[in-house]
Amino acid sequence: MSSESGASGPSSDDPSTDERAAYDYQGGDVARPGLVADLRSLIDGEVRFDEYSREQYATDASIYAVTPVGVVFPTSTADVAAIVEYCADRGIPVLPRGAGTSLAGQTVNRAVVLDFSKHMDAIREIDADGRRARAQPGITLGHLNAALADNGLKFAPDPAWGDKSVLGGAIGNNSTGAHSLQYGKTDAYVEACEVVLADGTVTTFEPVPIDELNELADPEGDLEARIYAAVRDVLDDETIADAYPDLKRNVSGYNLDWLIERAREDDVVDVPGLLAGSEGTLAVVTEAEISLEPVPETKALALLRYDDLLDAMEDVAPILDHDPAAVEVLDDVLLDLSRDTAEFGTLVDEMVPLGTGAVLLVEFYADDDAGGRERVADLLADRAPGTEALAAPTGDGVRTDAPIRAESADEAHDEAEREQFWKLRKSGLPILLGRTSDAKHVAFVEDTAVPPENLPEFVADFRAVLDEHDTYASFYAHAGPGVLHIRPLVDTKTEAGVAQMEAIADDVTDLVVEYGGSVSGEHGDGRARTQWNRKLYGDAVWETFRDLKTAFDPDWLLNPGQVVSRPDDQTDMTEHLRFDPDYEFDAGFEPELQWDNENGLQGMAELCHGCGGCRGHQDTTGDVMCPTFRAAEEESLSTRGRANSLRRAMSGELPEDEQFSEEFVTEVLDLCIGCKGCAHDCPSEVDMAKLKAELTHEHHQREGASLRDRLFANVDTLSAVGSALAPLSNLATKVPGARTVIEKTAGIARERTLPTFRRRTFAKWFRTRGSRVPADDADRRVLLLPDTYTNYSRPEAGKAAVRVLEAAGVHVEVPASLTDSGRAAFSKGFLDKARETARTNVAELAPRVAEGWDVVVVEPSDAVMYQSDYLDLLGDTDDAAAAETVAENAYGVLEYLDTHRLDEGIEFDAPDGHLTYHGHCHQKATAKDHHAVGVLRRAGYRVDPLDSGCCGMAGSFGYEAEHYSMSRAIGDILFEQVEDSDGERVVAPGASCRTQLGDRPDADAEPPHPIESVADALAE
Repeated sequence: MSSESGASGPSSDDPSTDERAAYDYQGGDVARPGLVADLRSLIDGEVRFDEYSREQYATDASIYAVTPVGVVFPTSTADVAAIVEYCADRGIPVLPRGAGTSLAGQTVNRAVVLDFSKHMDAIREIDADGRRARAQPGITLGHLNAALADNGLKFAPDPAWGDKSVLGGAIGNNSTGAHSLQYGKTDAYVEACEVVLADGTVTTFEPVPIDELNELADPEGDLEARIYAAVRDVLDDETIADAYPDLKRNVSGYNLDWLIERAREDDVVDVPGLLAGSEGTLAVVTEAEISLEPVPETKALALLRYDDLLDAMEDVAPILDHDPAAVEVLDDVLLDLSRDTAEFGTLVDEMVPLGTGAVLLVEFYADDDAGGRERVADLLADRAPGTEALAAPTGDGVRTDAPIRAESADEAHDEAEREQFWKLRKSGLPILLGRTSDAKHVAFVEDTAVPPENLPEFVADFRAVLDEHDTYASFYAHAGPGVLHIRPLVDTKTEAGVAQMEAIADDVTDLVVEYGGSVSGEHGDGRARTQWNRKLYGDAVWETFRDLKTAFDPDWLLNPGQVVSRPDDQTDMTEHLRFDPDYEFDAGFEPELQWDNENGLQGMAELCHGCGGCRGHQDTTGDVMCPTFRAAEEESLSTRGRANSLRRAMSGELPEDEQFSEEFVTEVLDLCIGCKGCAHDCPSEVDMAKLKAELTHEHHQREGASLRDRLFANVDTLSAVGSALAPLSNLATKVPGARTVIEKTAGIARERTLPTFRRRTFAKWFRTRGSRVPADDADRRVLLLPDTYTNYSRPEAGKAAVRVLEAAGVHVEVPASLTDSGRAAFSKGFLDKARETARTNVAELAPRVAEGWDVVVVEPSDAVMYQSDYLDLLGDTDDAAAAETVAENAYGVLEYLDTHRLDEGIEFDAPDGHLTYHGHCHQKATAKDHHAVGVLRRAGYRVDPLDSGCCGMAGSFGYEAEHYSMSRAIGDILFEQVEDSDGERVVAPGASCRTQLGDRPDADAEPPHPIESVADALAE
């Protein structure tokens, strides 16, 4: 399939490439060159064994990397059964996978990967009355809950990444979330599972009465009968229950305690519950029936502040006496890191005084607002800051009658306040994940669990372990059930760092055992923790794990090495590290742009940690990234897919200089539309648009650039010519057949509406008109820059900007020579040209700014060019200081009005209207999208701001013939949101956005810039 359709590229359907990849797999001593052809003949789904696809599935959200045999996208249970049976006959491992958000490495293996997230993601049935639903494993929890919302129901487990992670993954990991105090784990909600067994048999597991077990069990029977025989052996083993810790949150090892508990309490054999947490090692789930919970009527929150983390830990047990739905902790490491960020700094400063050692966030569910307030009041009534516990710890560590020790507290009841509290809770992780140094906060002991009453001693001892190993970590997350996320700073690129990591894990496992806990309370075993299950449970249970695995999977072909390992093939947490002592990085060129981080371009190329945040869907996540994934749901089209391919190319995992090849540039980078969403929405802030600019520039240097790329990079000059020749230039494109000729010669899509040019440019109009507010009478002076589109094609937006600014008493000048910001050249990878444009513009603007002038731009992408991209282009040159001066005083026009509240001095008489507002992705990526909404509302309009992503036009991208279908697929997501809006008409500040919206099927014309609507509301 080609890039136009959004697949992984021509290599995925190139038989020679696939066959070469297939030779890499050795089944026993025999190579399998026919594997690809065989699989394609057996199933309706897609089979990809090309190098790029395999490398993109070599990682997940963990610290591990294992290149799979290949990747298959099944469409049905029949496809899965055919694949599993074929692989079982030939000794080829199989790995079921969803979104690849696992943190312990359980979704990477030397196996045929079954990606369920693309095709097997349907809801089969919703039984609202019975509170049940049936769904396929690839559906995201966000989509599942969105479908259930109208019935007031939800799938209760709520992992933090639930809008990206899938139902099959929740079952595989036995997932839970912040509200596990209320709901428990996934095992409590899995009522039945359709599965494919290790030999390809399709069956359905559901709880069966225990008195029927003997009828089903036969150690000499077929595979299903042998499974039930092994389950019977587990139920007969009286030593197992004592080996498991008494915890709400334990997902280490197989779920034998749940199996035994269900048998004892409910007289049923719950094999579906046993599959929960098995990480795809026992069977492949192809459909699940789940039970549902009602959505709570309302919630209430309390924020408790402490001088020290250990004080907060002392409070967890007494807080639990108040029956909260969630108790979350955030320590001073994360709080202090958050203070230094643009996104969270103000929030933290407002809510948490400097010097605070930790906060606890306590949430209650309630039937109404009064009930929520009462529950918070009951909690805070127990607060006695600075006092000692009323009763000393008992011998078993349980505290009784202890007051709440928080130094201070706040509460939140309405939705907006509650969102702010939860935003605080989430504030620190992006900083942890954003380190560009070789040492990183890595996940390997990040979800230990102990009984909550043991948290103070456990945390103190954990800190001592970290001190002993000369590192540190933050402590945060689910304090209520005793699960803390702890990521030590470790450099696995060194032998010492790898040894340090394993030694910490060993010591922490000892601590967990000492305090009656588990090595994993949430994220599972995988490659990081499987080796510690033997120490956690003892030899006898470890052997039971092996016996159970063998019964389900006699040849150990289902995701081998996870949860339990064979005697002759022990899982080692230090093997298959993504960054290990043998890792080497070579970008292959000297970067053109300024990379302001610890490791420069290398730091950015290695920054993606694989969480899959870029795999979100607009209807469940909002945000901007990643438009191409949302349109095609292809791993290769996510930021993670591109980042993985780029890093592995630069670290020698792909052929030498592969990153400069035509195939790499086309298949990996070409469909990145430069929306900048990842730089803001990605927890690690991976800036793929900037990486693409660097790589594209280097490709131009090595291979040259196409005529079309050069034309688009020089669109300002091209537009000037079109304007000078207007109206003939406009008529030329209307000649019958002209569009076809243009597509064949220049590669510009015939379906796309082309810009029209104005003979009288915006700059000419202003030169004739002049400023209506004398400079001497104005409090503010503005240089209004006429971007290419505003100047040559749509001067109405520029004229409106002048009228509004002057109505606010601003003196305006329009520098006619500064129509090109360099945005087009930058986006097409012509960084030399973009730099020269930046240097020219800065040289003209900086002296004026020093005299007190502000720089204002109508087009959002051009504004962001002045505000940030110039710093990348000129940051290490003699022009850096001047560029900084311009950046600090550059604004989009609505941002300028809102920031300085200039519109508050304007008299408005807005026509009655309800506007639908779509913001530009570059504005959203720089957190400047809200300004327009505020100005429009103060002008008198009702405004429905869309929670939309990129429009898909992306400058020249939407004009390019091979990209037209992708551009429209992204646009369709926006069009649907516009349809669903209550607004009567659309406004959008971006020229590209207005072009895309103007081309939608039901559009009469291109929508206006919001500044035009503000101008229409002027009282004059």
